[in-house]
Amino acid sequence: MPNPTAAMLVIGDEILSGRTRDSNMHFLAQEFTRTGVDLREVRFVADDPDAIVAALNDLRASHDTVVTSGGIGPTHDDITADCVARAFGVGIDVREDARAILQAHYDRQGNQMNEARLRMARIPDGATLIDNPVSAAPGFTLGNVHVMAGVPAVFQAMVATVLPTLKGGEPLLSQTLRIERGEGDIAGPLGALAAEFGDLQFGSYPFQKNGVYGANVVVRGTDGARIDAAMTRLSRLMDE
Repeated sequence: MPNPTAAMLVIGDEILSGRTRDSNMHFLAQEFTRTGVDLREVRFVADDPDAIVAALNDLRASHDTVVTSGGIGPTHDDITADCVARAFGVGIDVREDARAILQAHYDRQGNQMNEARLRMARIPDGATLIDNPVSAAPGFTLGNVHVMAGVPAVFQAMVATVLPTLKGGEPLLSQTLRIERGEGDIAGPLGALAAEFGDLQFGSYPFQKNGVYGANVVVRGTDGARIDAAMTRLSRLMDE
């Protein structure tokens, strides 16, 4: 059986403006690779309700799992929870279990639960909470969509909570061969090898450093023996 598929939706004007560099995609890709979930698509959208809803509905219909990051904080532009509720056609309101988590957190800090902080307890109807051991404000899961914070430390903690609940497949393995020849020289034999090993993925990533140029050829798949065989053939082809 093929591995389950996933998509990621990264939400926020600050990402698209270049003000904030996204690191969550890299982390999620590594974790999904390790657990046998194929991350097939990543989309970046602005803080635009219509764009968020449209992207979310498209991704959740075409992938087994969707992970979102960003837009669940206390400010006016944190609109992800409302957009998820709209996409699923359900209501949204302050939920008492989420409120209790936040209240306990702010009591420990000696801070008041003001209106802005209470926004983070607004959860779409029917969702289950995702634990946030870093800053308390929970994420949530609705259907096949897992809604997480954009702050990397919080995102990573939420991913750790959700991963055990997902049905994974075979972990994706990889090997790399550094070839100091131009891609134009290796494209032909590499293409033929990729066709021969159709169950594997072949990627060529060029480099140029200190006057040396070439490509790192990466072979990926779930069968270690097949990867070994492909790498052996690749090494021989590059020696010819």
